[in-house]
Amino acid sequence: MKLIFHIWRQPARNKPGRMVRYEHANLNPDMSMLEALDVLNEDLILKGEEPVVFEHDCREGICGSCGFMINGIAHGPLPKTTVCQLTLRHFRDGEELVLEPWRARAFPVLKDLMVDRSAFDRIIAAGGYISIPAGSAPDGNDILVAKDDSDRAMDAAACIGCGACVAACPNASASLFTAAKISHLGLLPQGQPERDSRALRMVKTMNAESFGQCTNIGECEAVCPKGIRLEVIARMNHDFIGASWRAR
Repeated sequence: MKLIFHIWRQPARNKPGRMVRYEHANLNPDMSMLEALDVLNEDLILKGEEPVVFEHDCREGICGSCGFMINGIAHGPLPKTTVCQLTLRHFRDGEELVLEPWRARAFPVLKDLMVDRSAFDRIIAAGGYISIPAGSAPDGNDILVAKDDSDRAMDAAACIGCGACVAACPNASASLFTAAKISHLGLLPQGQPERDSRALRMVKTMNAESFGQCTNIGECEAVCPKGIRLEVIARMNHDFIGASWRAR
């Protein structure tokens, strides 16, 4: 299988970048997109050229490390799929693909397709935790959780923090990510002690990290590889407004 890649190459954060064309004719349709880049990089190294830098870890759609734009779509054309799980069989033989990093002020490019997503880490550090008592683990049935609440909490907890929502949003908003983290803890009994402070601190940190504001366009939900729903943003706004009034 043959593919033509147009890949963004940028040597460092403060250096200018450009698109570079690469052509590879010995690709297997069963390869993932990251495996295709591995093959390309092997050829570049043999030629004495700099390999393409991209972030990855588990390659199982779990860690959220990988991610870039493919023909203008975060993670590529297949819904609810990360780049590491996107196989080449979803592209035509001889197709031209444009690969770019996430484009957002809060995600500065480190090199090539790799961006700095530490802003997400700071949002989590601001309130993405719960208080737990010391001692042995409690029995699983000690704290009862309504089925509807547990289902919605688990759906929100599926967020892997890849950043596709930010890259796809015209405003570069991190509302879907932040709302998912606030919602999955705020829906459970264990998350109630910090519910107000969590919403206040995480939203404040999100706003301080140069992300844009949510205007409910819905591009974030469309590209989320885990299918996080827009309804979590409504819950975040509900918790934030309520906590703001109670703090007055």
